[in-house]
Amino acid sequence: MSTLILGVESSCDETAAAVIHVEENGQIELRSNVVSSQVKLHARYGGVVPELASRAHLNNGIPVLQQALEDAGVEGKDLDLIAVTKGPGLIGALLVGLQMAKSLAYTWDCPLVGVNHHDGHLKSVYLEEGPAPQFPFVALLVSGGHTSLYRVDSHSQISLLGATRDDAAGEAFDKGAKMLGLPYPGGIQIDTLSQTGDPKAFHFPRAMMNKGLDLSFSGLKTACRNMIEKLGGVPSGQQLADFCASYQEAIVDALWKKTAKALKQEGLSELIVSGGVAANSRLRERFTQESEALGYKVHLPSRAFCTDNAAMIATAGYFQYQQGERSDMYLNANNRLRIESPTT
Repeated sequence: MSTLILGVESSCDETAAAVIHVEENGQIELRSNVVSSQVKLHARYGGVVPELASRAHLNNGIPVLQQALEDAGVEGKDLDLIAVTKGPGLIGALLVGLQMAKSLAYTWDCPLVGVNHHDGHLKSVYLEEGPAPQFPFVALLVSGGHTSLYRVDSHSQISLLGATRDDAAGEAFDKGAKMLGLPYPGGIQIDTLSQTGDPKAFHFPRAMMNKGLDLSFSGLKTACRNMIEKLGGVPSGQQLADFCASYQEAIVDALWKKTAKALKQEGLSELIVSGGVAANSRLRERFTQESEALGYKVHLPSRAFCTDNAAMIATAGYFQYQQGERSDMYLNANNRLRIESPTT
């Protein structure tokens, strides 16, 4: 039997709703995917302000949900399932989406499933055309708040292999960009400037390369600040492009080397990369080239599915629903939820 699912996402600074239709054979059709971004709202502060994010979700939630249903050409009574992000994320932001989803589930007498935001990112590759990843595989989740490596043996069996001990890769991008005087969100600015830069022009450290599968990016930020001071101030022109390309290369290099180490350690040849930083041009290029050269198969979601969206939440919810999982009206938000924790 086919399944029609509404996904709701509000863990940080995007209010999102999406509808997917899953055929009996498991083929996923994206019916709608609506995202209301708060980038302009938070840009003046150089980062996400939790209280403002929650208020924006309150204002945007209903219009986004209505648009998603309208775009999909469905009504609430047509839905078979509502999937909503329950964590991790900003607690106030999570609660807005959660209460909306619970209210709709109650009103429409529709089954509800709470989804781990990180699991949603891992499931984003299932929205792409082509063969789905085959278990077991290694997964790199790389975003503004999280950078972790996992071994994935099934949709519900996920083991942590390594993680950053301090800053996430996305945070390193954004804070480096801020030191360079680039506008928020900084990761995109560094990516763009790097297109014309020399990644070998400046040397930046790759920390913890010989220490298991954990990563560290705090030292890289310090090196960035020290390099700016050494140059006598923020570089400009071609030197700025070279600086960005070199800084970016240090992050991507560390991510690839740890991922390759995880693949070798686990004896696996299939890999997925997801999360906001997976949209980075150099990361996509490096991981694709290295994987092809070494005989690995890499799955990268399209850029639209790298950043936060509700289609990935609906997809993760579908797999949980298939495994018999259900949530009740007591479902609550957990801003520190871990992906290797039980999903119910």
